[in-house]
Amino acid sequence: MTQSQQHPPAVAAVEAPALVSRRSTLRTPLRQGTAVAALVYLLLVLVIAVLAPWIAPHDPAAQDLSNGFAPLSGEHLLGTDRYGRDVLSQILSATRVALVSPLIAVGIAVLVGIPAGLLAGMRGGRTDSALSALADTLLSVPAIVFALAIVAVLGQGLTNAMLAVGIVLSPTLFRVVRGATMVVCEETFILSARAIGSGSVRIMLRNVLPNIAAPVLVQVTLLMAISLLAEAALSFLGLGMQPPAVSWGSMLRAAYESQFDAPWAVVAPGVAIVLTVLSFNTLGDALRDALSGGDSND
Repeated sequence: MTQSQQHPPAVAAVEAPALVSRRSTLRTPLRQGTAVAALVYLLLVLVIAVLAPWIAPHDPAAQDLSNGFAPLSGEHLLGTDRYGRDVLSQILSATRVALVSPLIAVGIAVLVGIPAGLLAGMRGGRTDSALSALADTLLSVPAIVFALAIVAVLGQGLTNAMLAVGIVLSPTLFRVVRGATMVVCEETFILSARAIGSGSVRIMLRNVLPNIAAPVLVQVTLLMAISLLAEAALSFLGLGMQPPAVSWGSMLRAAYESQFDAPWAVVAPGVAIVLTVLSFNTLGDALRDALSGGDSND
C-alpha cells in the first residue's frame, strides 16, 4: 500500500472524535430544564411570527380614537394605546420584527466575521495583523453611534439600522472564529491534510469550519440577544422600524410618551423583550457550558 493511500484513514480517524464531540455538545443543553424552556419559548415566538396575521384579534394598525387607553377587557385583552390600537395585536405583529431584525444583523456579522476570521486564523502574518487591527477599530466604535452614522447616510429604516449593528457585531464573531481556527490549525489532522496536498479552501471547508461550528453557534446565539436589544433601542430612538409598522421598541417609545396617562403600557412590550433576550442568552449559556464541559472531559 502506498503512502498516499495511508493518510486519508488517518485524517478520518482524527476527525471522527471531533464529530462525536460536537453532536454530544449540541445534545447536552437539551437535558437542562432552563435551556429546554428557552428553546420552547423561542419556537413559540417563531410560530406566532408566522401566524400573526391570522391569530391577531384586531388589525394592529386600526385606530379608534374614541377608545384610547382602554383598560383590559374581553375585547382588548391587553388594552389599547393612545390611538385605540389593540396592544395584543401589536405585540403579536411585532414578533416578526423581533426575529427578522436579529437575523439581519447576525447574518451580516456571519457573512463578514466568519470568512475574515478563517482567513486571519489560517494565513496569519500580515493578513492576521491587518484584519485584527480593523476588527479592534470597529470594536472601539459604539454600536449606537455607528448606527446613527449609517442612518444619517442611508436614511431611517430597520434594514439600515440592522446593517450598522451587523457591521459593529462582526468583529466579535471574527475574534471567536480567528481564535478557534488558530487552535484547530495546530491539530494533527490539519497537518496531515496539508501533507497529502489538500488546498487551503478544501481544508477550510472540510476540516476547519466543521470543527469550529460549536463555539460559533454559541456566539451567534448570544449575538441574537444583543441584536434584539439594539433593534429595540434604535426603534425607541425612532431610527428603526418606521410607522405604521410596529416593533417592541417603538411600543416602548409610545409607552414612554404616555407614561403619565397609561403607566401600565410599558409592561407588555417590556416583558416581551426581556423574555426573548433571556431565552437567547439562556440557550447560548447552555451551549457554552456544554462546550466547556465537553472540552474539560477530553
